[in-house]
Amino acid sequence: MLGNRRALLVVLVLIVMLSGCAASPGGPAVPSVDESTDTSPTSSIAPTDSPTQNQTTTAQTPNGTLEVHFINVGQGASTLIVTPTGETMLIDTGDWRDEGEHVIDYLDAQGIDRIDHLVTTHADADHIGGHAAVIEYYETEKDGIGAVYDPGLSASSATYERYLDAIEEHDVQLYETRAGDTLPLDGAEVSVLGPPEPYLANEDRNENSIVLLVRHGETGFLFQGDAEAEQEEYLVDRYGDQLNVTVLQAGHHGSRSSTDEELLDVTEPQVAVISSAYDSQYDHPHTETLQRLADRSIPTYWTATHGTTAFRSNGSAVEVWTQQSAPTTATAIRDGSPVEPGSDVSLELRMTLGAAIADGGTDTPESSSTETETADDEGPALSLVEIHADAEGTENENLNDEYLVFENTGEDALDLSGWQVADSADHTYTVPDGFTLAPGERVTLHTGSGTDIATDLYWGSGSAIWNNGGDTVTVTDSSDAVVLQEEYS
Repeated sequence: MLGNRRALLVVLVLIVMLSGCAASPGGPAVPSVDESTDTSPTSSIAPTDSPTQNQTTTAQTPNGTLEVHFINVGQGASTLIVTPTGETMLIDTGDWRDEGEHVIDYLDAQGIDRIDHLVTTHADADHIGGHAAVIEYYETEKDGIGAVYDPGLSASSATYERYLDAIEEHDVQLYETRAGDTLPLDGAEVSVLGPPEPYLANEDRNENSIVLLVRHGETGFLFQGDAEAEQEEYLVDRYGDQLNVTVLQAGHHGSRSSTDEELLDVTEPQVAVISSAYDSQYDHPHTETLQRLADRSIPTYWTATHGTTAFRSNGSAVEVWTQQSAPTTATAIRDGSPVEPGSDVSLELRMTLGAAIADGGTDTPESSSTETETADDEGPALSLVEIHADAEGTENENLNDEYLVFENTGEDALDLSGWQVADSADHTYTVPDGFTLAPGERVTLHTGSGTDIATDLYWGSGSAIWNNGGDTVTVTDSSDAVVLQEEYS
């Protein structure tokens, strides 16, 4: 039976290839299941050595908001993308032991009636575990699946066999998808960066995961599947700084074999996301990966402690929404408490990269209310009088030269016990109990370590906090009311 399933995949791939050869220039390679929407892959962004590179890297003018939801499925991965026009893409469906239950429940909660594009990054059972159930559900009870995209490498598991059975039973269009394709997702640009032809690493499934680059205006998201060292080396060599993105999904659930220094250097993400279980049997994410992220002060969200994590982009700014507040310093993410997969806790806004996104257009995830409180004229008279974000020399070796200076500009002493100072990445410092700032006095908050005195406090961070290129300083009092909020560039 498994041999027949493998043959089915090969036959469908051949149909796609032959149809592509017969297509007229500029037309779709193969007809789509939905005649109103072309779902076939076409050409992608150019490699670094291509003379047409400059013609393919200009982002379209954005219109509306794009949402990207990293669903908390435990030890596995599943990501929902919803474009400004309402088209949907689902990348993977979680672990086989859940049989798509968590994914289907989440899609229902989001009101998703159709999956226009279902992407199989690779055939491992913690990525295709819900494929059969999702295909069955959407083909029999919802508005169907537009097309499925697969790297073309089979697996010997019953989960993989059920996946192909579902495709055959419901006659869903299946495409072998490789580097050089683009997926026709209306409202965003989706480039397929891997796997290349020929396959890498003796056809290892992880190393030949489908890698997607999704751009909306000036913002970008990189999805790596379980790509490891060899495919990451290929990506860096092939595409170079075209990989620069806003949000990076850490490869292989944060394994030490992925998200290496070279990839981080070219992607320069503002945020990283890791999808794995809190008590992962593989100990994901690995300490080495977390240290690499922390060394670059990249805020890191982990579905195990932040829960489902969603991003909302208007093409320039990106909001981050999570089910639970938890540490985002990569080396501290295990200090957060676990969120059970399938939790229905609403998402709340945690941070915004860039200017705030105005209401209107696409609804915010879960339609949660997250308006920021602001201090009125009668509030505490605390002023931020200096921001010294650029420490002399190597920042991480001179952390106490990165600092903020606050002044009490009022007539009464300020008891700052329990007040918090935070950046836009949700790094948070809490003023120790008993600290009081007299009228007209100043206190300097250093990023590094030292002994607190009346004029100097120490964050105790092991890496830089304040971005040299711009950030937002937010101070809240002991009742969580915002006392001051100042953005610098």
